[in-house]
Amino acid sequence: MSIDAAASEALNSHEEKPLTTTALRHDSPIPRVSNLGPTIQDEYATLRAKYQTPKNPIVLAHGLLGFDELRLVGKLLPGVHYWRGITEALTANDIEVILTSVPPSASIEERAAKLSEDIEKKAGGKSVNIIAHSMGGLDARYMISRLKPPNVRVRSLTTIASPHRGSAFADYCFDQIGPERLPKIYRALQTMQISTGAFSQLTRRYMEENFNPKTPNREGVKYFSYGATATPPLWSAFRMSHRIVEEVEGPNDGLVSVASSQWGTYKGTLVGVSHLDLINWTNRLRWLVWEMVGNKRNFNAVAFYLDIADMLAKEGF
Repeated sequence: MSIDAAASEALNSHEEKPLTTTALRHDSPIPRVSNLGPTIQDEYATLRAKYQTPKNPIVLAHGLLGFDELRLVGKLLPGVHYWRGITEALTANDIEVILTSVPPSASIEERAAKLSEDIEKKAGGKSVNIIAHSMGGLDARYMISRLKPPNVRVRSLTTIASPHRGSAFADYCFDQIGPERLPKIYRALQTMQISTGAFSQLTRRYMEENFNPKTPNREGVKYFSYGATATPPLWSAFRMSHRIVEEVEGPNDGLVSVASSQWGTYKGTLVGVSHLDLINWTNRLRWLVWEMVGNKRNFNAVAFYLDIADMLAKEGF
C-alpha cells in the first residue's frame, strides 16, 4: 500500500459521520462524466508497437506524501519507486527522465522551490516537459507562474488528477477535526518532523479564492490535463473519500474529482482508473482475480505515460 492509501485508510478507520456540514454543501447540480469532456475507456489497456520520443527531457513531479525512491530497509532491499515501472519504460524509449523529490507534505511554495532546484540541477540548461501527478501539478503551476526561475525553461505541463480546484475530502477532514483540535494536531505532527503546510492548501476554498486567482498560466507554456474516475471495491481504502467527493463534486478517482482535474487543454477522463492506478500502484492480485474470471485489464499505466510522451512529441515538444 502506498503512503496516500495508508493515510486514507487511517481516516477510514474512524466512524463515518453524516455529510451535513457547511463545507460540503454545493449550489449546483453534480455533473456526470459524460458532461465533463472526452472519456477514455480502453485506449491504454495495452502497449503499442511504437511511440514517438519528445525532443526535450520529461520531468516527473510527485504528489502529496510522495517521493522518488523510498528505502525502507536501507540498501538491503530494492527501493520502492513512486513511478513504478514508468521511469524505466520512458528511458527505454530514449526519453531523458528527470526525477524530482520535494518535501512530502510541505506547502506548495516550499515544494515548488525544491522542484525548481531539482530541475535546475538535473536539466543542465535544457528545456523540459513536466508530467505531474496529484499535488505535483500545483507545485509545477506555482513554480512556472510565480517563481519564474530564470534557469528553468518549461515547454509544457501535463497534470494527472491534480486538484486544481481543491478537494471536498480536504474540506471534510478539516471540518471533522474542527478549529479547536487543529492546532494540537499540527503541533503533534511538527514534533514528528512532519510538515503541515500542504493540507489547508488542498481545500476548495483556498484553491478557488487564493491560489488560482494568483497563479495564472504563463504565456509560452502549454498546459494539458487528465482526470480519472473509478468506483472503489468494498475493501478499498478510498471508499470513504470517494463517497465524500462524489456527493459534493461528482465523478472522481477516490481523492480528486474529474471537474477539479481539468486545467488547460483537457485530454480526457480515464474510466475505471483510481488515483493510485495512475502511478502504477495497481493491486496486482486484484487484476489477477479479475482476469481469471474472464475480464480484461482496461488500463496500463506504462502505456498511458508513453502515450503522453508520444503526444508531446507530436506537439513539437
